[in-house]
Amino acid sequence: MHTVKRVILVTGASSGIGRAVAKKLLAQGHRVIGTSRDCGQFKNQHSNFFPFEMDFSQLDQIPDKLKQLQKSHPSLDGIIFSAGYGQFGSLEQFSFSQIEQLMTVNFTSQAIITRALIPELKRKPQSNLIYIGSEAALKGSRKGAVYCASKFALRGFTQALREECGTSSVRVSLINPGMVKTDFFESLSFQPGNDKTHSILPEDIAETVSFILNSNHNIVIDEINLTPANKVIQFK
Repeated sequence: MHTVKRVILVTGASSGIGRAVAKKLLAQGHRVIGTSRDCGQFKNQHSNFFPFEMDFSQLDQIPDKLKQLQKSHPSLDGIIFSAGYGQFGSLEQFSFSQIEQLMTVNFTSQAIITRALIPELKRKPQSNLIYIGSEAALKGSRKGAVYCASKFALRGFTQALREECGTSSVRVSLINPGMVKTDFFESLSFQPGNDKTHSILPEDIAETVSFILNSNHNIVIDEINLTPANKVIQFK
């Protein structure tokens, strides 16, 4: 039986990577606050899980939401940023509002959440900020101009933030996965191949998050890139 060790906010906890991370942390005895745009998606109850409704696309609502969260969970000492979505196509296929929306959810909202919570995190004996990026942050790709831009922005943000937090108790880490077998691809025209070597499982990301959280607190794991053994894309 694990004892409760940390109080961790997991964004996008209702599906995909965020769900796998939340389940892993709960199994290890951590207290997890899981965000979703619709908390009705959380079907199973757990004594250490606390659903928290928040829409990352509504930037004006985030500061007040986070004040509520800090008041309810003052012991918060870690954040796993898992929320995000993909949209691909040539730049001229994007409307102006679609560009703004993708950048807002995948980058700007995460910067705002970090800004709101980091002063208190710096007061903790130890704390972690772990961002789920993408291999799209490593190299621009055709029909990925806006999505890659959002992930490049997140990567640059974490690199700079890591320097800013170098003398504090906050450890900043970035995980860049390749194609992960989740609902991410439901609305897209492509997906990973069917063989198990063609994609990463959400549980693989959860294991990596656990590795970072449980590593020696005197070191910082800057960045981890995870890729399938074989990169195969199939079109629908």
